[in-house]
Amino acid sequence: MNREHSTLRLPDFIIIGAMKSATSSLQKQLLEQRGIFMCTPKEPNFFSDDDQYSKGMGWYSGLFSTAPEASLLGEASTHYTKLPTHPNAITRLKEHLPNARFVYVMRHPVDRLVSHYMHEWSTGVYRCGLEEAVDKYPELITYGCYSMQLDPYLEAFGHDAVLPVFFDHLLHEPQAELERICQFIGYKGRPVWVKDMKPDNVSSERVRKFPLYRLLVESAPAAWLRRHFIPQGMRDAIKMKFRMQERPVLGIELRTQLEVHFDRDLAQLGKRLGQELNCKNFKQSTSSSSLNWI
Repeated sequence: MNREHSTLRLPDFIIIGAMKSATSSLQKQLLEQRGIFMCTPKEPNFFSDDDQYSKGMGWYSGLFSTAPEASLLGEASTHYTKLPTHPNAITRLKEHLPNARFVYVMRHPVDRLVSHYMHEWSTGVYRCGLEEAVDKYPELITYGCYSMQLDPYLEAFGHDAVLPVFFDHLLHEPQAELERICQFIGYKGRPVWVKDMKPDNVSSERVRKFPLYRLLVESAPAAWLRRHFIPQGMRDAIKMKFRMQERPVLGIELRTQLEVHFDRDLAQLGKRLGQELNCKNFKQSTSSSSLNWI
């Protein structure tokens, strides 16, 4: 490590993805543990996004400047596993954080794809139906090809530096999985899963945002004005116009095509884990026990 890096405060670990796989919930749980510091913003995307990286390592180190001296430092940027959109992340991470530890959370790839679509629909990025979006936006598929996203990390940092975590096991055994994650990142205390914490990014992903949304909807003055001057019936009618009424469902033909595609990637991932994986057995295989590299 060069002299410049020796004076910087840099993360010990990073949650690198996958997008829409409970990374926000995991970040919040880690933040609750005494002695763990997670930076704000939750996703600085420093090593992936050129405009962020151009701010320099001093800026990035400043995100951790308020952490207590002995804290374990972390961040969570899902852009770091969004190939081919962000091709420079791994090279930059290897240069600046050669000893970091990485946590990668995986969810059933079709479920992840649908949640990804709902997120982009809510932000106004996607303005079409689910099946049209699958054809139009290849990232819906590529971000869920876990072996493709992980292999460059395993080659650059080694298997010992990357922890595979699965959404369904985290859901069914949260305390045990949190302990496993904390042991991996070097936490010396005993973590406790906070049971009454609300899931992150659930209801908001079904509401389409629009220009001035935060000012007109989320601000306290706007909320006061709505309650006092707009009848409840009218408020409900307006909400309906901007809300996705039901979680979208893929047609059988397209879902089958996607499963064939994802199965090829999951087969490669399974070889590294010593576990046969495909879309049909994914939830059962990944929820029953922790999986790790063979």
